[in-house]
Amino acid sequence: MESGTLSLCATPIGNLEDISFRVLRTLKEADCIAAEDTRNSIKLLNHFEIKTPMTAYHEFNKVEKARELVSRLLKGENIALITDAGTPCISDPGEELVRQAIDAGIRVESLPGPAAFVTALTLSALSTRRFVFEAFLPTEKSNKKERKAILESLSTEERTIILYEAPHHLKKTLEDLRAAFQENRALSLARELTKKHEEVLYFSLDDAIRKYQEEEPRGEYVLVLAGASREKKKEEAQAKWEELSMEEHFEYYLNEGYSEKDALKQIAKDRGMGKRDVYKLIKGAVKKSK
Repeated sequence: MESGTLSLCATPIGNLEDISFRVLRTLKEADCIAAEDTRNSIKLLNHFEIKTPMTAYHEFNKVEKARELVSRLLKGENIALITDAGTPCISDPGEELVRQAIDAGIRVESLPGPAAFVTALTLSALSTRRFVFEAFLPTEKSNKKERKAILESLSTEERTIILYEAPHHLKKTLEDLRAAFQENRALSLARELTKKHEEVLYFSLDDAIRKYQEEEPRGEYVLVLAGASREKKKEEAQAKWEELSMEEHFEYYLNEGYSEKDALKQIAKDRGMGKRDVYKLIKGAVKKSK
């Protein structure tokens, strides 16, 4: 028996007019719709008069339910996967079902459509050429160590950074980002995307922190932050090396196993100097090491 198809169906993040004809047809023709929250999804299905039966597939049953759904797919059923809003598998348990389906040799198709992080990025007025999506940061309560490690890695990230955040964690996350970055980065904050009261705010981290010290955040947010400046990172790196004397810098690379020639070349690169100028400054150390 030929197995069925697992269809990943992107649904509106707000405005119901954003659903595609292809998604509507697939939802109507599927044998079953696996939904993150059936209570939420029934509103969407009723609006479009879709009568396909649903089953709950969410974070707390994703492994066992995925096995059940894969079994049904292997028997020839076609199953559509939807999330509460947006594209399945983006900050969503759908990736477990996809993994199991692929391992079982089942055909998986993705029906493109809305995604909150892409929508917010295009509205951010920040660089869209290169970006990194981190979704929700771990909370301090759930994993303080991992949260700290992620924030540290993001502090040197040159690409535009995109995060999701719940309203009751927003103030803390803004403060933690400011502390980790140690600079006042440009930021856009988006909420209620594609809805009647859509709001996108453009300011800096400091401005955002001040704003939400005075008022309570409302709704789910997408944060889009400017990446670290390459020039600033270069200046910081040079400043770090300049804390060492030329001789200490030279000895550092010799101890790392560099040849004298390669050490001189690397020092010149670190300090933005000519190799001859570096040699003149530390020629005493070079002679001494021979």
